[in-house]
Amino acid sequence: MAWFKRKEKGIQTSTEEKRDTPKGLWYKSPTGKIVDSEELAKNFYVSPEDGYHVRIGSKEYFEILFDEGKFKELDKNLSSKDPLKFEDSKKYTDRLKDAKEKTGLKDAVRSAVGKSKGKELVIACMDFKFIGGSMGSVVGEKIARAADYSLKNNIPFMIISKSGGARMMEAALSLMQLAKTSAKLAQLADAGIPYISLCTDPTTGGTTASFAMLGDINIAEPGALIGFAGPRVVRDTTGKDLPEGFQTSEFLLEHGFLDFISHRKELKNKINLYIDLIQNQPIRA
Repeated sequence: MAWFKRKEKGIQTSTEEKRDTPKGLWYKSPTGKIVDSEELAKNFYVSPEDGYHVRIGSKEYFEILFDEGKFKELDKNLSSKDPLKFEDSKKYTDRLKDAKEKTGLKDAVRSAVGKSKGKELVIACMDFKFIGGSMGSVVGEKIARAADYSLKNNIPFMIISKSGGARMMEAALSLMQLAKTSAKLAQLADAGIPYISLCTDPTTGGTTASFAMLGDINIAEPGALIGFAGPRVVRDTTGKDLPEGFQTSEFLLEHGFLDFISHRKELKNKINLYIDLIQNQPIRA
């Protein structure tokens, strides 16, 4: 009976002997599926149970798209300032400091150049975990400089969008980045250098209003939220119920805003296939 009845009352395990389950061993998708974290990483951070594409950042995308995960980061030391001395519930400088400490990032975008299927590709990838991937002066400047690098070296350019839109703490300075990035992409178009836009979850606000929809080819991951204003704002403004799946990548594909949707495991092959076709080069295996 000792198996089923306590011989002594009270917890007998000392604090030093207690063992907690380490964090990060499992991932639970929005549909409730439980996935082992190692299995998730091997499956390109896509839940094998339901195909849900987990939000990832520049680190993971660079590993997926660059050969052997090798690349050279561009302008990695650029970081935001606070020219407007902005303060709401917290100073903007404090928000920046907190975001840098929590994420290990300098700002909401990283740009890099490396080989993808044996040929060079420049990628600017946004990180949502840095102040919601918001687009401030540094984001616009790094994207512009990455475009300049592509232009100077005649290398295809790709932007991976994952953003809540313009960074309100930089006000008009943030909005100016829409024009700056759009102008740089126009220069790439004039030079005949391919630009690929990948919209991931979420791609909203000023990002959608500028570079995210200016690709020679606009693609997205399955189930991504893509739009300008959020569904609630649109519904409240129009006073109408929204169609099912409104602002999902599937909805946008059906209505002609996207060229195709790609599963993350097929992303590298499809991007390079497009580059080979548009540049009239032999198709890489």
